[in-house]
Amino acid sequence: MSWLTRIIDSWPAVVQCTFWILISGTLMVLQLGIVRLIANDINVFEIVFFRALFSCIFIVPIVIATPTILTHVNRPVVMSICGTLAYVAGVCFYFAAQYMPIADITAIHFSRPIFAAILAAIILKEGLKGPRAIAILGGFIGAAIIIRPGLVEFNIGIFFVLGVVASQTWNPINRRILSQSEHPDSVAVWTQIIILPLAAIPAIIVWITPTWELLGWMALIGLLEMLNQRVLARAYIQGETIVVLALHYTRLPLAAIVGFLMFSEIPEIWVWIGSAVIAGAALYLAHHERNTANKESS
Repeated sequence: MSWLTRIIDSWPAVVQCTFWILISGTLMVLQLGIVRLIANDINVFEIVFFRALFSCIFIVPIVIATPTILTHVNRPVVMSICGTLAYVAGVCFYFAAQYMPIADITAIHFSRPIFAAILAAIILKEGLKGPRAIAILGGFIGAAIIIRPGLVEFNIGIFFVLGVVASQTWNPINRRILSQSEHPDSVAVWTQIIILPLAAIPAIIVWITPTWELLGWMALIGLLEMLNQRVLARAYIQGETIVVLALHYTRLPLAAIVGFLMFSEIPEIWVWIGSAVIAGAALYLAHHERNTANKESS
């Protein structure tokens, strides 16, 4: 696979970032689809525990091949906060998947970048103006078209998505900080190691011995999550936090496709209108960042 790595490394940073975000979005919505499929048969706390357990198992070959990703941690406090927030977000995400269509979850989740982008601008001194501000605003408008506050039936899953928003608003900052001092695989490994003991206690309380079929599904979730952590860490290396957040809007059409294929959930016309606005904002941002990078290098 070294040939593929060389090809990806030859791309401009913003193109690499966009590529990794698209892969991450696909891995994430597939997880939500599987959770929606099995959540009525096993508690979400147990799903999160097995996700972390299988992720750690799948990570073992990576650690054996490169032990330094486990031993060389420069910012353990930030890493611990990142893992804890990832656990809370995972629990909320999976509970939301029990009650809401995947596209709706993804749409409401888009309120997060607005707050995280402001934090990034203040703390990381990253610019929040011009094309970047337009892209963030465009993504927010697209999400608002889909959510239509006050015009759609209330769903308890909204509270869980807002829990994801609250826990994840700070995590892009943590990931950007870690990308400056840690190997991306170190972030992926330690996130799951931190989540595992946090998930074990509530899982024991609600424990139901899973069937082999459920174990298979949860092993797949663990694999998808491990890959997602590695991919997401690479995205934050290639793009500033605000750029990564804006590109997250591409998850919505991916979520709509997965929801339709797995559960025959047909999004309303508003989902497609909002998706078009969001995709346009993300593509506009990627085009602007690539042109800027080319001008700076010339």
